[in-house]
Amino acid sequence: MSPLLLLLLGLLSVLLCVLRRRNRRDGEPPLIKGWIPYIGKALEFRKDAHQFLEEHKKKYGDVFTVQIAGKYMTFIMDPLMYPNIIKQGRQLDFHEFSNTVAPFTFGYPIITSSEFPGLKEAINRSFQLLQGENLTALTESMMGNLMVVFRQDHLGTRPGENEGWRSGSMFNFCYSVMFEATFLTMYGRPQSAHRHSGMGMLKEDFLRFDTMFPLLIAQIPIWLLGQTITIRQRLIEFFLPHQMSYWSHTSQFIRTRAELFEQYDTLRDGDKAAHHFAILWASVGNTAPATFWAMYHLVSHPEALEVVRQEIQNVLILGGDNFRSDTDVTFSRDQLDKLPYLGTSSELQICQLYNTHTANINNLYHVCTSPCTESAINESLRLSSASTNIRVAQEDFSLRLHAEGSVAVRKGDIIALYPQSMHLDPEIYEEPQTFRFDRFMQDGKEKTDFYKGGQRLRYYLMPFGSGSTMCPGRYFAINEIKQFLCLLLLYFDLELEEGQTRATVDNSRAGLGVLLPATDIRFRYRLRNV
Repeated sequence: MSPLLLLLLGLLSVLLCVLRRRNRRDGEPPLIKGWIPYIGKALEFRKDAHQFLEEHKKKYGDVFTVQIAGKYMTFIMDPLMYPNIIKQGRQLDFHEFSNTVAPFTFGYPIITSSEFPGLKEAINRSFQLLQGENLTALTESMMGNLMVVFRQDHLGTRPGENEGWRSGSMFNFCYSVMFEATFLTMYGRPQSAHRHSGMGMLKEDFLRFDTMFPLLIAQIPIWLLGQTITIRQRLIEFFLPHQMSYWSHTSQFIRTRAELFEQYDTLRDGDKAAHHFAILWASVGNTAPATFWAMYHLVSHPEALEVVRQEIQNVLILGGDNFRSDTDVTFSRDQLDKLPYLGTSSELQICQLYNTHTANINNLYHVCTSPCTESAINESLRLSSASTNIRVAQEDFSLRLHAEGSVAVRKGDIIALYPQSMHLDPEIYEEPQTFRFDRFMQDGKEKTDFYKGGQRLRYYLMPFGSGSTMCPGRYFAINEIKQFLCLLLLYFDLELEEGQTRATVDNSRAGLGVLLPATDIRFRYRLRNV
């Protein structure tokens, strides 16, 4: 289809929206349309989604409908209403939205039952390979790949190498390490080397594509986004089947998907590659910035960093470990699963534990699952995640919000939960803009009781979505961040460079996951004398 024809179709769509401007019906939530046809309130929402929604909540209450880029989105602002939305199955569906937007964004065809029978269901089943027992191999592989990247790029391979203070940009540091280690874990490595050549260029293309990701999700035609179509094509071509066939140590997850795609002759090589590229974005697009925020908050709060580091040191001492910074650390998930949390064990239990489990592998993995580390990660996710939980109404119906109230919704409308408003609610979280590494700890255990209006919340932290649409790779993502932080604190002294303002979020990705920092942060690091 020619660009001119696409432009004409776009103009026609806008004209139809103008001619069919929506009016509120009886029983429907308040309707906020904005003065720009089709666009509605999209620009204001994108500028600062949290502030936009909070202001409209004060004016219209806990439920209201907003026109955003041609879509009508009904926002449910009271977290006590979340369970009723999440449990809706037949009348509210997530897949209708994702099955259209993902192909448009990543460049593969929409999967229809007639053209690709059984493919959609098989793809959904493949995500089980990111959980349960299959998570073990992924976790072990990620640990080894993190060590390769850390050792070769930051730790040095010879005694005395890289011992002085070095400066770096924190976001770039995190992104470079996590991007490559995750890539190696998922897709494997060249048969004759531990690392791929050209990984730096691939990462830069990925970041340029990621900058345009919010516009693609909004279904802005890619040909209007400058070089994005060329950049996306380069990223896709990296995963062409004939190239991937030469890689070794590929994860079972990716191998299974590749074998599945080969069963469909109607799926072109470029389409298969685009599916693999989509998984790379899903694996890195939110995990890498989440890693940055976890690192930033710990480094910018030395007292929190020292508590978490002290846990590491205590466990190493109790284990009689002879760890040195010139040795690599490895561990298995099976050994981890047999260990209790450090924070819930008494001193006697810890001593007994390490009389029988003194291997370095157990020591570090025990630390990685301590309540302090877990709480610090959860707290950084609370402050940085801004995802929108979306469901599409399959018919006109009355949506029950609680025991005494419901609202009318129309077929095709989007029902949206925006958990950032909950994460930053001072009634739920005291001083919500403040990082408290132990916020999710209570008496040495995980804290799960948070309240709104005197009622305990079933959902109080939602960085990975909700219900059946929760991110299937969330366990692997959390493991990755834990592994990164454990290595970082074990091997390095860390501090922020002076003369910087504190990190702030870039709201341009609001609604799509973890927010990026508005600017990078300079820091210093050196090998610890251990």
